[in-house]
Amino acid sequence: MSPENLFATVPAVTLPNGITVPSFQVGQHFCSKGEDGLATVSATAAPWVRINYHAAIEACKAAGLNLITELQALAIAHDVAQVAANWTSGTVGEGKLIQGLRKYTVHAAQAGDYVPADEDERRWFVLSNGERICDVAGNLFTWVFDNVQGDEQGLIAKPFAEDSASIATAPYPSMERGMGWRPDAGRDWSGHALVRGGSWGDGDNAGAFDLNDGWPGDDDDFVGFRCTK
Repeated sequence: MSPENLFATVPAVTLPNGITVPSFQVGQHFCSKGEDGLATVSATAAPWVRINYHAAIEACKAAGLNLITELQALAIAHDVAQVAANWTSGTVGEGKLIQGLRKYTVHAAQAGDYVPADEDERRWFVLSNGERICDVAGNLFTWVFDNVQGDEQGLIAKPFAEDSASIATAPYPSMERGMGWRPDAGRDWSGHALVRGGSWGDGDNAGAFDLNDGWPGDDDDFVGFRCTK
């Protein structure tokens, strides 16, 4: 592992449905590809894109890490939504939850040290313990291992239930107050993989609670991955 690896500690989080997600560490940035070919977390290297879901899982494993799970992604989103600094008004629930790099002011995924000219595209989110994580929303979608309605491969295996944590955790409706877009109950993406966050050109669709899908064999330039340990 590169000495530049940067991880934030996410505190234990209890979701609104009562599920407690234990504390874990997550890359402050999307994974990059190190000189040794292994996944690394860097503030200055471009994110590793053009990698499909299965390859992202293997890249995390090869580096001794794990692909972020759905419950972990929800824990991060729920946690940052409780922090006033992450709201445009400076007050939880007022204005919008910040939505990151999303206005098509860039045309490719950016390294962690890129600073947008527009304050409305700010990229850093503050966790409730004071630690920071970049691009919870915007810049890139991230592949997510679905441990809510997924199978053993982490692929979506059934329609979203009304009470699924995937769609019921966000404090406000889809496309309101910076939540980003998410599907309604009953949507069936079986066989697909979850992606979260939104990319640099997703506009108001981007958000910490943004939820979409991707074919697991696709390797697009707007989907990367984030590792945990």
